Amino acid sequence: MIKREFGFDYIPEYHRDIVNLEEYYLEPERNTFLLACIGDRLVGTLGLRAYDREFRGLNYDPERTASLWRVFVHEDCRKMGVASYLVEIAESFAAEKGYTRIYLHTHKHVEGALEFWLSKGYSIVMDTDNELGTVHMEKSLNRSSMGNQDFSGTCSAIKRGGTGHQMTFF
Repeated sequence: MIKREFGFDYIPEYHRDIVNLEEYYLEPERNTFLLACIGDRLVGTLGLRAYDREFRGLNYDPERTASLWRVFVHEDCRKMGVASYLVEIAESFAAEKGYTRIYLHTHKHVEGALEFWLSKGYSIVMDTDNELGTVHMEKSLNRSSMGNQDFSGTCSAIKRGGTGHQMTFF
């Protein structure tokens, strides 16, 4: 999926979290990795962890800032609300864990990505204008506006309008 979306293969420097999911997402109490499935088919992912990168010009406190990684939805399942629901769960989880801001970066050449994040209330803090079209974004979390949803250790299933597909989110 990385090659199809971004045009390059696995690069250990950028993708070490993929082969170390436990270390980056599952073991730390304030981190999580979400999966969305239709039946037994994985259709979406989202990783949330304390901010742990150093990008020139950005300075975030990892105690207060979470970062989103590996937000992917299979191309056959886009525009079905999968990413929106994953983001909603992640934002509620982050607020529950005491984060006050979420950081992410996206790429302008990934169809619909920038527009999606803007529609979710994220704002651009830096447009690198590099060859990858990298855009750094953030959103402040207001715990009171996140509702009282408790997603810790739960799995929820929903039906999305008219598809007849049962989507399970872990």
